[in-house]
Amino acid sequence: MPDLVDLRSDTVTRPTDAMRAAMAAADVGDDVYGEDPTVNALESEVAALFGHAAALFVPSGTMGNQIAVRLLVPPADELICDADAHIVSYEGGGAAQHGGVQTRTIVSDRGLLSPESLEPQLRPDSFHTVPTRAVAVEQTHNRGGGAVYPLEQLKELRALTTGYGIALHCDGARIWNAHVAAGVPLTDYGALFDTLSVCLSKGLGAPVGSVVLMNDPEMVATARVIRRRLGGGMRQAGVLAAAGRHALQHNLARLADDHLRARRLSAALADARSGVVDPATVQTNIVSLDLAATSVDAATVAAHCRAEGVVVSAFGPQRVRLVTHLDVDDADIDRAIEVVSRVLSG
Repeated sequence: MPDLVDLRSDTVTRPTDAMRAAMAAADVGDDVYGEDPTVNALESEVAALFGHAAALFVPSGTMGNQIAVRLLVPPADELICDADAHIVSYEGGGAAQHGGVQTRTIVSDRGLLSPESLEPQLRPDSFHTVPTRAVAVEQTHNRGGGAVYPLEQLKELRALTTGYGIALHCDGARIWNAHVAAGVPLTDYGALFDTLSVCLSKGLGAPVGSVVLMNDPEMVATARVIRRRLGGGMRQAGVLAAAGRHALQHNLARLADDHLRARRLSAALADARSGVVDPATVQTNIVSLDLAATSVDAATVAAHCRAEGVVVSAFGPQRVRLVTHLDVDDADIDRAIEVVSRVLSG
């Protein structure tokens, strides 16, 4: 059988030869002491891209989000996000376990919070309630099928939270995809958030790492303490940071290729089985199939596809997720269309 076409996630990418060479050549030091020049360069570069005052390199997006939440929300106070947010769906209850943070969620269309749904849920600081200290949004939204928050909607959320004295965090694991798809400058996104966590190991193709961004330079010292407590203090981490720098230099603009392939994939699957996906909703690199109106479940579809060399994610009992990335080319998409279409039609 030919090599697998792996559409489970954009996290499965492997470093290119050029990225490996950059890693091997990295100038390194001890990052716990703040002495790794490549880490320092990466942090400065990413902070500048978003117009933020400070940045911190961390091993994972989950750690990045958890650090940001703890910077913004004291123990026993509240974070609000949508019901499908990564922070509450895929981070092991970390906000509660590590930070003592209460989370409250709002069911939202494709995971995108609206000011109208959010405002009635904001709780003031009083003796009788758990006060809302921060709101988190996800850009792009994973379980929302790669949905992109419109810039104006984010501006409205920022104005609302500012009016109530509440912080705004962005889980920007795939904000690079939003930037390329919507054409919004990264500084425009950065201006809206108190903190961001941006991932280097998804569409950009680095093997490890995220960066936490803070608009208050005094936050970074606290962020370093939290990172250490979470076990995220790394030593000669420049080897990893070099991969992130290479990814930013070479793999950002090419995300448009992933988006085109995702749209082509979604259009073909919509033709193969009516109703499983609306290609108009595919804005970035994630294709989400809704099997509710079919006679098959997600686990069965995933198993049959894998048997034919195409790997997809069962993303729920009746949902299948397919994600395009830099290790998937046009020939792989052709093969995926053939296999997945046949499975859906069978």
